[in-house]
Amino acid sequence: MSEVLYIRLGSQQQDKIFWLVWSGNEKEIIASGELVSAEMLSSLTDKARHRSVVAIVPNQDVMLKSLQVPGKSERAIRMAAPYMLEDELAQDVEQLFFGYGRVSKDNGDANCHVAITKKEQMALWLQWLKDADISCNVMTPEVLALPNKNDQWAMLAFDQTLVVRQSDWQGMSLEHELLDVACQKWQAQELPPIHSYTELPARASQLEVIAEPADLPLAIIAQQGKPFFNLLQGEYKPAKQQVTWIKNWSLAASLLAFALLLSLGQKGLAFYQLKTEQAAIEQQIKDQYLAAFPKTKRVRISTVKSQLKSKLAETGRASNKENFLAMLMQMERGFSQVKSLKPTSIKFDGKRGELRIQASAQDYQAFDQFKSILEQQGLMVSQGAQNSQGTVVTGSISIKRRS
Repeated sequence: MSEVLYIRLGSQQQDKIFWLVWSGNEKEIIASGELVSAEMLSSLTDKARHRSVVAIVPNQDVMLKSLQVPGKSERAIRMAAPYMLEDELAQDVEQLFFGYGRVSKDNGDANCHVAITKKEQMALWLQWLKDADISCNVMTPEVLALPNKNDQWAMLAFDQTLVVRQSDWQGMSLEHELLDVACQKWQAQELPPIHSYTELPARASQLEVIAEPADLPLAIIAQQGKPFFNLLQGEYKPAKQQVTWIKNWSLAASLLAFALLLSLGQKGLAFYQLKTEQAAIEQQIKDQYLAAFPKTKRVRISTVKSQLKSKLAETGRASNKENFLAMLMQMERGFSQVKSLKPTSIKFDGKRGELRIQASAQDYQAFDQFKSILEQQGLMVSQGAQNSQGTVVTGSISIKRRS
């Protein structure tokens, strides 16, 4: 990723936290700020999304050691190193985490460079980030994030703490009020040049100090590029994650595939419903045709229109005014609104231009309602005899078009 979020954590939850978003392409600060405590880390959750996150941890919480450890393999050296340091450590080896790093230059006869911190402290840092839903893949002590000036020192101030990098794998941190004391001690030594990114007291004028351009501490760290050492190793190594653009494209492809399947499913369902409705309508046409022409042996939907024309032609009265098909279309509204009225037979008298229907319904009102609707359609309707047989009323209806 070209943009990186740097977060400088504190030792305790109430300690101030510094953050900065850096553009690797533009080599400039995008945003920066301070948080009053770790409880406010969730305000950086959105900024951490789609960006690499580098956590910088206080130097006073991490001990750096360079050792000469006998061993024929890297694994054997790592297993032996903690117990070689046991006498120098204030806590049991089992309570500490040992992170191993590579340096670009041997430090004397040292073949093992180790960063030591409490497991309790590591768990605390990681818990803060987890609670804020921030995914961090790199964590490094601040002294190793400072510019590496080979045999020269680099000095940078974080709030009231001064961090000094003395070599590839050596450094210190001290409070600002102790700087005068430190400068007095350093004057008695032959020190290499000090590259200072912060203003030093007057006493430091006797030291060989190279004033570097002032900037935000995290901006100076960001300009060094990705830290060469990562504390997140061994039991704290983060789970391997896909490259973000692959994850984003995978998600987009999954959503697209789901949308396509959903669309196809909806279209398939709509097609099935249309086919069902079409089959029902075709069957209704066949039933009505057979009711009108009971002697017909077979009705084909594809030719029903021509069959109707043929039947009408036989009557010799296929004019537009007395067209059988037109009358049926006008009657469709009546049948759709009076659903209880069912035709049992339909006959067309071409000479008289009259359509005669035998029908059944649940009551007499259905016949009256059917008649009223057809008359509104411009048809002349007369009812014949009606008989009641239990819960069914049967009767005849004669229909003509108005002249």
